[in-house]
Amino acid sequence: SQYSAVDTNPLSVYIMQPIWNKIIKIVPLWIAPNLLTFSGFVMILFNYFLISFYDWDYTASGTSPGLVPTWVWLFSAFTTFCAYALDSIDGKHARRTQSSTPLGELFDHGLDSWATSIFVLSFFSVCSRDNGKTGVSVYTMYIYLSIVLFNFMCSHWEKYNTGVLFLPWGYDISQVVLIAAYLLTGAVGVEVWQKPFLFGYYITDALVILLIGFSLFLSFPQTLYNIHRAHLKKTLKNDSLYEGLLPLVSPLLLFILLTVWVVLSPGNILAKQPRLFLWMVGVTFSNVICKVIICQMSSTRPELFHWFLFPLALVVYAAISGLLGWTEEAVLAVFTALVTAAHVHYGVCVGRQLSEHLNIYIFSLKKRVQE
Repeated sequence: SQYSAVDTNPLSVYIMQPIWNKIIKIVPLWIAPNLLTFSGFVMILFNYFLISFYDWDYTASGTSPGLVPTWVWLFSAFTTFCAYALDSIDGKHARRTQSSTPLGELFDHGLDSWATSIFVLSFFSVCSRDNGKTGVSVYTMYIYLSIVLFNFMCSHWEKYNTGVLFLPWGYDISQVVLIAAYLLTGAVGVEVWQKPFLFGYYITDALVILLIGFSLFLSFPQTLYNIHRAHLKKTLKNDSLYEGLLPLVSPLLLFILLTVWVVLSPGNILAKQPRLFLWMVGVTFSNVICKVIICQMSSTRPELFHWFLFPLALVVYAAISGLLGWTEEAVLAVFTALVTAAHVHYGVCVGRQLSEHLNIYIFSLKKRVQE
């Protein structure tokens, strides 16, 4: 299917696009667009592990400011900007080098579906965990992450039904806010997040309100409106309501299972291992969405139940029934390692299959020799 995306965000159209159009001119023509996409993702990952090293349990900024060195925040601003730039120019570069392929589209959106959660998890280190005085509770973090992932899911569910990806306004705004937040933290220190700045409200409160406002009152209604408009124009990809709603079943069941674990965990798993748990949320979600993206691109029907749901349901049942006892954290660690490995393996396999099928290399513009 031909890729089509619509971007109406003034920030993107008037400010960011002209910047990307300048940056793209420096990229050598022999570089494969997927290499740009992947480099951005690697930078985000590297930055995430760097922050995790200094702040494993999200308490560094709240307990003793200065535990995370200033250069880490400045480096975070730099990597976030680079990843944002690379993610914005990869498509332009593909058109420039006449190398736009379904593989590139899948590669871009697939990595985005994972990067989305990693951006959020890195940012939580800035505002830190609730320590009684300041910070955000781990439950707020979980809800915050879920809303961001819900937004991401909506735009791809919409594309599954309309064939057009309406780029959510929240994307450019969130990237610019993230970069600004890291620069501010680097310049002033994490203390800026721990003092009320308006009417007794903290900056983090404002960001949470903004996020929820954007999602529930802008992104989601826009998605429904676009689907409704396609329905009126008779351009919907799926005839039946069942087919149209099918991609939402697995993500919603995933969210329900995870929330049951969070709320009913005897050992309070989210409070004990927030970083592990939230990482696992991001990975499982990314894999579920990748399947939807592939179905949408290949015009096939997604399966009703994603296979991750079965082992997850077992683990959640064992945890909340008390079967796991004190091993709950260890089981979470093993489960997280397994789904991460499965997700990476899935990505490698799909990439390989597509590169063979389309007779192209993933990271090179050279043509494959016909066997």
